[in-house]
Amino acid sequence: MRAAKTLTPEAHVASARLHAFYVLTKPRVNSLIVFCAIIGMFLAVPDGLPAPAIVLAATVGIACVAGAAAAMNCLIEAHIDARMSRTRGRPLPRGELGPRETLAFAGALGGSGLVILHQLVNPLTMWLTLATFVGYAVVYTIFLKPRTPQNIVIGGASGAMPPVLGWAAVTGEVSADALLLFLIIFAWTPPHFWSLALYRSADYARAGLPMLPVTHGSEFTRLSVLLYTCILFGVTLLPFATRMSGVAYLAAAILLGGCFLGRTWRLYTDYSDTRARRTFRFSILYLFLLFAALLADHYLRY
Repeated sequence: MRAAKTLTPEAHVASARLHAFYVLTKPRVNSLIVFCAIIGMFLAVPDGLPAPAIVLAATVGIACVAGAAAAMNCLIEAHIDARMSRTRGRPLPRGELGPRETLAFAGALGGSGLVILHQLVNPLTMWLTLATFVGYAVVYTIFLKPRTPQNIVIGGASGAMPPVLGWAAVTGEVSADALLLFLIIFAWTPPHFWSLALYRSADYARAGLPMLPVTHGSEFTRLSVLLYTCILFGVTLLPFATRMSGVAYLAAAILLGGCFLGRTWRLYTDYSDTRARRTFRFSILYLFLLFAALLADHYLRY
């Protein structure tokens, strides 16, 4: 048998740097963004499938711009990340990458994504994606997050855009149905993020960020999580009410919404950091399953 090849020191350094750039794009968050955008693409076609070339180009373009926005967020918040246990392992606080190369990487990645969207998809999708980038990397990161405990509510508009981007990529327009998908993610964002903020409140306080648990306390935040989950439950019924979806989706929305409400009720009445962490993780699964149910229902009806 041949002996396994070992990396040279130069190759090891290059591999570590490539991994650091990859981490800058926040791949787990990016994967959920891309998933929601793809769902938007498929739901935009009333009967059949979207053009594979458009799906591929839009997916790559949106992923590149989302990765660039994440890298800019890491660059702007490097001094904050260094104070928080959850984020101090990111490449900039660890000194694995510098500000200039991070900025160059974000510019190249985001610029490439925008060119792909403009040339291979359509200008509307490019402009909407650029607006989403500015909303997250500039408006949310620079102006909202350090100044108001409602940062995630207002800034959630950027995070809710992926299915709209996917819809625009396929149709060249933004319809009422696309805005319903936006509204679902917009209502989902506060209970999702505040569940995380609850068990990371000491981190945010140490970093000087006015997150809701820091400024208004745990009980108020838990009540807000519960109330926003109630709003989310109602919003998720709208696709059925507007005949965008059918009975299969309605059943899934009620089941998933009931599970989410049950978790946030227990979080409110009997808090623990473990329960908050589990609620946060469930919220990610919830959104994935809800959008998957929308897609499955869409093709079951045709």
